[in-house]
Amino acid sequence: MNKLFSISMSALLAFGASTAVAQKQTPPPGGEPKDFTLPAKQEFTLPNGLEATLVPYGEVPKVTVSMVVEAANVHEGPDQNGLADIVGRLMEEGTATRSAKQIAQEVARMGGYLNVGVGPNQTVISGEALTEYGPELIALMADVLENPAFPASELERVKNDFKRQMNLARAQPGTQASEKFRATLYPNHPYGRELPTDEQVDSYSLEEVKDFYQNQFGAQRTHVYVAGKFDESKMKEAITSSLSDWERGPAPRIPVAQPVTKGEMLVLDRPGAPQSTIVFGLPVVPVSDPDYMKLQVANSLLGGSFGSRITRNIREDKGYTYSPRSYINPRYKVAEWAEQADVTTEHTGNSLNEIVYEINRLSKEAPAAEELEGIQNYEAGLFVLRNSTPGGIISQLNFLDLHDLPDSYLTNQVQNIYAVTPEQVRSITEKYIRPEDMTLVVVGDKQQIDAQLKKFQEDLKKTTATQ
Repeated sequence: MNKLFSISMSALLAFGASTAVAQKQTPPPGGEPKDFTLPAKQEFTLPNGLEATLVPYGEVPKVTVSMVVEAANVHEGPDQNGLADIVGRLMEEGTATRSAKQIAQEVARMGGYLNVGVGPNQTVISGEALTEYGPELIALMADVLENPAFPASELERVKNDFKRQMNLARAQPGTQASEKFRATLYPNHPYGRELPTDEQVDSYSLEEVKDFYQNQFGAQRTHVYVAGKFDESKMKEAITSSLSDWERGPAPRIPVAQPVTKGEMLVLDRPGAPQSTIVFGLPVVPVSDPDYMKLQVANSLLGGSFGSRITRNIREDKGYTYSPRSYINPRYKVAEWAEQADVTTEHTGNSLNEIVYEINRLSKEAPAAEELEGIQNYEAGLFVLRNSTPGGIISQLNFLDLHDLPDSYLTNQVQNIYAVTPEQVRSITEKYIRPEDMTLVVVGDKQQIDAQLKKFQEDLKKTTATQ
């Protein structure tokens, strides 16, 4: 053998062996998440009731602004389903002095963006700009908020775009299942309404749009948040000069829902579907409850993270589904827990049985300390990431204000996550995540899944009876 070749082969084999060893080595542990220190903030209230919070954060020369108004879907009347969305979309179409094109040009010149979003409880005008344009951004956003033109020429186009979006969403089995689930839990509240129909959207006139804005928007329902790098005195002056003259408007008000706990099954037929979409859950405690943080950790361990038990069971081990997840949805003064998954039709019943099995197992046996620590690291890490941008800071502060939570909810959250014990995870699961009290919605091929679902219900009754 050529000596040079022999030496080269030996070196290559040695390199390969060392690489294999390196690949098998455990990577160094990540840093321990630290308690969140809320940046020093300046808060003030204008005479008309509008509140403002300024938070200097970071060194990137940009400023993020959110003007949050407590006026949204929850404020719609029984015959106004989706009207708040039309109002929000039309607010982007220009003001009394600026066209939509001019608004776009101005915000582009500032190196940023501006948009309007409507949620269940709040309408949010959000924007970003380079630091030196911060006061100009405030003035522009205030104009959009205070002086929407609601151009008649854009109403039909906006309604048609909204209808297309609603129809696309309505065609998705996940949307169908979630709609029916919410309608069952919140039958007498806007949270439980289905997506607006074409007929509902078509019925809204420009006068109704203007009336909704006039009746629901105002200074004392508004909170302005500013985060990033900015001159505090200039931004405060911009907010004061731009928004002090706005009318107070209506007092803050969000109707509190009365969720229904109802152990029943609802099946929506989808003939020929290769998968069944399931939503399985019930009302739980609101975010202000002392048990909420423990429930959040228990949820993450049970089904709310990629390494959770339900995910390992029905995705990794059984292959029944690709993307299952459980979640807690914190609404105003209420919340719900649910497991949602798209599972193969032939294993619809098996999937539900395994979900119940994992819930019952966690409610009877406390998790190992090592398993819980991994979940706590995950939850603490996510929390740190949420606070790593100006937009994230604003979202967190708005969350506190919406749910009437103290600053300590943020500043103590990491230590509170790590304070949860294995026994608390077990007991909180037993107390709140009760399969026998859950609403089950299944969207799938009824002919193929009826027998499976009937057997699942029978098995669930037997399991409940023996507990």
